[in-house]
Order: sequence, then structure tokens, then C-alpha cells
Amino acid sequence: MVKLFELAARMDKVGVAVTRVGLIVVLLWIGGLKAFPYEADGIVPFVANSPFMSFFFADGDNYKAHMNPEGVLNTENRAWHEANHTYEFSYGLGAVIVLYGLLLCLHPWLPQAATVGSFLVFVMSIVTLSFLITTPESWVPNLGDAQHGFPYLSGRGRLVIKDAIMMGAALVTMADSAKAYLRKRASSQ
Repeated sequence: MVKLFELAARMDKVGVAVTRVGLIVVLLWIGGLKAFPYEADGIVPFVANSPFMSFFFADGDNYKAHMNPEGVLNTENRAWHEANHTYEFSYGLGAVIVLYGLLLCLHPWLPQAATVGSFLVFVMSIVTLSFLITTPESWVPNLGDAQHGFPYLSGRGRLVIKDAIMMGAALVTMADSAKAYLRKRASSQ
């Protein structure tokens, strides 16, 4: 049994590497998906209700009437999203998220850049978690069942709460990249 614990104790470096790769995959994939209308449509409630981001939309107050369920193409709603700047915002957000992922990829060569990237992912996670407070769609609506509102997370809420893991992972990779940078700097002096 002790051997298993000794083996587990030596997995910290592997764990950090897997955590970094996981962050990179999620950031590149989710950031890349922001270029597609269905993904952009899905973030509208978060942005429209955010006191820090709602100004990006031309008509964020009326988003509920123009939501497209995943897989449904409603050309009238699509036109509204174009006029609302939904897709422009999503392209910009996607580019930023991909940039964060690419910064993390630089860890072996520029750990200081990866440190900054991890810090930015940490901040992004705080912003995303704020949607639990600002977005009514994060909670199960009152449609007749007794389980609605807090603490009953909707699909959107369950998506958001996962950023608590992203936040912790970003701190782990930030610390690891900062240590790598300091070691590299010390060895070059």
C-alpha cells in the first residue's frame, strides 16, 4: 500500500503537465468554436446580463426572443444576432481565448509568457464565474417543479461552474511556469 502512495507522490510533475495540456486543449477548442454561430448564440445570455460586457451588444435587452436552440437555424434570429453584434463579439472573444491557449503552449521556450497566459486564464475564470450571479439562465427556471432557482444549476449554470476547475488549473500552471522562468533566469546569470 505504501508503494502506491509513493508512486502517487511522484505524479505531481505529470499532473501539472496534464493540467497544462488540458487547459490548452479546452482554450483552443472552445475559443475556436466561438467562430461558429451556434456557439456565439449560446453565450448571448451571459454577455447580455453582464454589467461588464453588455455594452458590446446593440440590443442585448431583447435577446430572449432571439435565442436559437442548438442545431436549429432560424434565419430571423440569425439576422437579429448579426445586427446585435453577437458574432463580432464572439469572434473577438474566441481570438482572446485562443491567444491564452497559445501563451500556455509557450511554456517550454518562454515560461514567462505562459505565466502571463495562465494569469489571464485565472482572471477569465473569475469573470465567467460571475455569470452565476448575473445570468438568470444559470438557474433552473420555475416551470412548475419544486426544484428551481438556487441551488439548482441549469445546463448553462453547470457549464459555468466548471470554471472553478479552470481557475485552479490556471493557478497551478502559472506557478509552474513562473518557477521555470526563475530557474531559467538563475541559470543564465
